[in-house]
Amino acid sequence: MEPMITSRATVKRMTRLKAFALPAVMACTLAMPVFAQSADQDGQPQERGKQGFGRFHGRHGRGGGNAWQQLNLTDAQKTQMKQIRESYRERTQPLHQELRAKRQELRQGNQGGTFNEALTTQVLTESAALEAKLMGERFKMRQEMLALLTPEQKNQLEQLREQHKMKGTERQSS
Repeated sequence: MEPMITSRATVKRMTRLKAFALPAVMACTLAMPVFAQSADQDGQPQERGKQGFGRFHGRHGRGGGNAWQQLNLTDAQKTQMKQIRESYRERTQPLHQELRAKRQELRQGNQGGTFNEALTTQVLTESAALEAKLMGERFKMRQEMLALLTPEQKNQLEQLREQHKMKGTERQSS
């Protein structure tokens, strides 16, 4: 076999493609949670507001359901957590709308079989920044919710996480 001879233009295009590929993969990875829909154990979509966060809200019918529901929260804690979730939704609604608009812009800019690299790179970079803001807001919500728990509930939550982690490890080795 003869070695492949590559022109400078081809190498330059490949370099540009690599520079685009990493942000694109990162943006897609960050966007996955947005597209995923929570479901209860029967695989049915959950009602809005019944979702937890992270890996413990029964997404795709896996796991033991919502860990927060297993903590025997007081009515006051439930009310405060509901307020935190509503506040999160209000704070993040404009970010979600902007992200949807960016995705629409990306789809429209690359219609008709043409690839607009400059537009794609710009939109994905802006989308990644929005995703980072959303991630920060989710983290803030989680910290606010954890602050409401008693030390016993925090221990129980940690035990539930460990059990969940063990089940995941068992599934991977099976």
